[in-house]
Amino acid sequence: MKWNLEQKLIVGGLCAALLLMGIISWISYQNAIQLIKSTERIKKTYTTLEYLAEVQATLNEAEAGRRGYLLFGTQVELERYNFAIARAFEILNALEQSLESRTSQKEHLQQLRSLIEERQKLYLKSNILFHLNPNELSPNHPMVIATSKNRTALQQVFVAIQSEEQSSLKIWIEHSNNDMQYRMAIENVGTMLSFTIFLIVYIVFYQQLLRRQKAERMQRKILQEKELSELKLEFLALVSHEFRTPLSVILGSAQLLKDNLENRVEQLQLRSLTRIESSAKSMKHMLADVLTIARADAGKLEYNPSWVELQSFCLNLVEDMQLSDRFQHTIKLIDLGNRTHGWLDEVSIYSVLSNLLSNAIKYSPIGSNIDFVLNGQVDMITFQIKDEGMGISSETQTILFEPFSRGANARGIVGTGLGLALVKRCLDLHQGKIMVDSHTGAGTTFTIHIPQPQSSPSQLSRDTIE
Repeated sequence: MKWNLEQKLIVGGLCAALLLMGIISWISYQNAIQLIKSTERIKKTYTTLEYLAEVQATLNEAEAGRRGYLLFGTQVELERYNFAIARAFEILNALEQSLESRTSQKEHLQQLRSLIEERQKLYLKSNILFHLNPNELSPNHPMVIATSKNRTALQQVFVAIQSEEQSSLKIWIEHSNNDMQYRMAIENVGTMLSFTIFLIVYIVFYQQLLRRQKAERMQRKILQEKELSELKLEFLALVSHEFRTPLSVILGSAQLLKDNLENRVEQLQLRSLTRIESSAKSMKHMLADVLTIARADAGKLEYNPSWVELQSFCLNLVEDMQLSDRFQHTIKLIDLGNRTHGWLDEVSIYSVLSNLLSNAIKYSPIGSNIDFVLNGQVDMITFQIKDEGMGISSETQTILFEPFSRGANARGIVGTGLGLALVKRCLDLHQGKIMVDSHTGAGTTFTIHIPQPQSSPSQLSRDTIE
């Protein structure tokens, strides 16, 4: 099954929109993951800071226990000191697990552990010295100075760990925010693109739906017109059949009376019978034309082409027209081409040419000349009928092939206005064209072009025969 451009646009647009929605969903998922990671990172940082605060508090607690032991010498203060030191190492182990993925913080943590161990040793030495000689531990004693330096170093390590942790957290948050903003921008753009694609697909689909509805309305209208044409054709066929019998009786009776009375009465008295005969023929011919046009409009006009010998066909047509005209006009057949046979429906093309020749006779002065030109070429047959009649105005030429249309200068001449409409429909069966060249008072030229097949065994030229 071949898809048209609109179907390809709809399917392609939907696929593109679904792809964009998938990308947007993936970006949203990444943003959610990043947000979770940021939350965990902040939580871990605050946990680290809490551990540091607990280590500092525990060391202060140990310092308070040591001083209490030195001042009061009670075992309770010593146990308080020992418990605080043990607790400090537990917190230190927990802090080490929290910082296990960062090398720089590990180094600081190792320094912190070493300083705490050093401080513990200094406390033990100072306790021994204090019990031996309480007055020996003066502010200038090396042990006191070493303890002070250890305390300062511990404070610096604490500050370094806190600063690096906060700086690392700040960098992480900034980087995370930048990534999230970038992904959110892509998500917004993707959402707008998806919305635009869906809108375009909707517009294309809606237009296609409107065209389909229009086509369905046109199809229903065509079906209705076809049904109406068939009903009209049935009605006209019925009317034609019903009128044909009485018209045949009238025509036959008029001809019988005319033949029987022709030698018994004067010609002037036979004029009424002639009028009856002429009117009956005209009415019969008009009914036949109306029925043929109705058949053509309903698409039921028969088309049976065959190979027709052109010169003999045209000679017979000219002879028939001359006899019906009683030789009041001179019809001159001019054969210009070298084609001998044409692929034509003889009945319909006879109707076309006889109507045109009849109009040329009807609208031309008595005794004038009518040129009937035949030009048979390899791929085209051209018929041309030229008269010296009253001509056709440019306004009338625009409606010339419509049923019952006649020029203003032809009102006084008997006619139905169906002949040229019948000519146009018969030519449509042959895929032919008709052109008119006329001016009021300067005669009229009708030119007919009928396309022909390129070759056939029956299609011979005079040059080949000779």
